[in-house]
Amino acid sequence: MPATTRNWVCAAISRLEAEMACSPETPLTRFPLPEAWGIDLYLKDESAHPTGSLKHRLAHSLLLYALANGDVDENTTLVEASSGSTAVSEAYFARLLGLPFVAVVPAATSPQKIALIEENGGRCELVEPAALYAEAERLGAQPGWFYLDQFSNASVATDWRASGNIAHAIFDQLSGERYPEAEWIVVGAGTGGTSATIGRYCRYSQVRTRVAVVDPEGSAFYCAWFEGRRDVTACGSRIEGIGRPRVEPSFVPAVIDEMVQVPDAASLAAMNLLGASGFSVGPSTGTNLYGAFQLVARMLADGVQGSVVTVICDSGERYLDTYQSVEWVQEHGFDLEPHDQVMRHFLATGEWPAAEPGSFDLSSPALSAN
Repeated sequence: MPATTRNWVCAAISRLEAEMACSPETPLTRFPLPEAWGIDLYLKDESAHPTGSLKHRLAHSLLLYALANGDVDENTTLVEASSGSTAVSEAYFARLLGLPFVAVVPAATSPQKIALIEENGGRCELVEPAALYAEAERLGAQPGWFYLDQFSNASVATDWRASGNIAHAIFDQLSGERYPEAEWIVVGAGTGGTSATIGRYCRYSQVRTRVAVVDPEGSAFYCAWFEGRRDVTACGSRIEGIGRPRVEPSFVPAVIDEMVQVPDAASLAAMNLLGASGFSVGPSTGTNLYGAFQLVARMLADGVQGSVVTVICDSGERYLDTYQSVEWVQEHGFDLEPHDQVMRHFLATGEWPAAEPGSFDLSSPALSAN
């Protein structure tokens, strides 16, 4: 590597590290549950990052990884396949380094996310979901381009032992609470990187905390985990940011203790419940909350007290024309009322129904083996 390029890479890494050092840690906020339950439910608000989502941490890690590997220099154009939020964060960091950035995103990505990518200096190429990976790989193979490939690199780019990861932050913030060692941490899986980081950190730290991954309809992850196979495909998720039509390389089933399937309408109902509680969030956060409620109900039934942590993935402002729109929800045939009733009953009694309304079956033809 020429000295001038080496100097640029060192300066780029310093800029990335300085940006993260200057950003305050995201809040850990308690969701109100009845005091008599003896259970504390926390929301780790990742929408407080400068780029407004959980993917801020991932984008930082991916850029550092690429720089340290020698894959990126001052003349590189960066490209990513993304459903939106990762691309927003990568565009932000690319601009910080003075690098061009191209996001390959599904054509149905919310207009708000596309606007955010462009506001951060990125350029978008809209494709059909089936072409997402191939187009990003094609662009990244050009001379002077580099494909960041979050789906392959998320679980290896993030240092799961270091103080900068989300797991360390959660335990640090819980240290002064009445239950400093959570019973459960509940997250979704898009790349699988967050669940891998948290699962590895829990084992490395030798805590009893278990990791639960919530999975929306149309995703291949649950079946892969349940059956112990990676050769599973599905139709793909309608909840932006989580669930995938294939098992991504960064999905690490062995560090996941439980998976919970969540109907899409339930994700939207829980998103709205959080909105009524003063938290403007996106649909994947609703998936997280709905799954966390089920685990809290299980703890109550088992007579277990303790804490549960889940994640606010991003802000509802990114979905004003889609999931946050009553008209859009109705047009897409989502019936939220049965899930509203389940959550109201749960918050009043602590009980969860044995038969989940709108549940779906593993035998669905949407899931298949290659």
